[in-house]
Amino acid sequence: MIKIGDVINLETKGSVLERLKCKLVERKGNILYFDYPVNSETGRTAYLMLGTELIASFVNIESVYRFHTEVTGRVKENIPMISVTYPGDEHLTRVQRREYVRIDTTLDIAIHPINKEFQPFTAVTSDISAGGAAIIVPKSTKLRPNQEVLIWFSLPFQTEKIEYLKMKAKIIRFIDVEHENFVKAPIQFIEFDEFKRQTIIRFCFEQQILMRRRGLITE
Repeated sequence: MIKIGDVINLETKGSVLERLKCKLVERKGNILYFDYPVNSETGRTAYLMLGTELIASFVNIESVYRFHTEVTGRVKENIPMISVTYPGDEHLTRVQRREYVRIDTTLDIAIHPINKEFQPFTAVTSDISAGGAAIIVPKSTKLRPNQEVLIWFSLPFQTEKIEYLKMKAKIIRFIDVEHENFVKAPIQFIEFDEFKRQTIIRFCFEQQILMRRRGLITE
């Protein structure tokens, strides 16, 4: 299930929540070896004490998997690593794609063809999740259901860092909106790696926290 090279998200337990990111470098039975985790907000290397309890998550093509773990040691080989416990595949908690957080947000995007079917153009999103998004496009667009396109996203994080992602996506259908010149097109992301998915998940969680602070959502 979990494999070498997977991007791992870590969350600390306790009163202070810290989100970290690392990669699985090595595995020996039920002991995993991560490169040193980096704080997702500050970009700084995190120092974890032995015995620190964490919630880890990683993504495969269809789902997010979570498990509880604990730091068991620090290793200095070709690269510095930390060792943590792994409960085994049978003890992972699976989160279905449909359970990804979907955030209402307006992001500027650029839509490009795969085979020069149309001229590239700009548009905006109305929402986004790790599984897809909804985009607002002119009714005059030459896009069609089930068509595959390339979409450039820029995701602004609170650290003032902007992540630029190029995503391959499939147009699902078109939905009428109030504005007579535009339609909404739900899209599904396809053929992209864990890093991109994790970046979108992190962006959505960050936006959800901001909305809670502003009282826009209560759950």
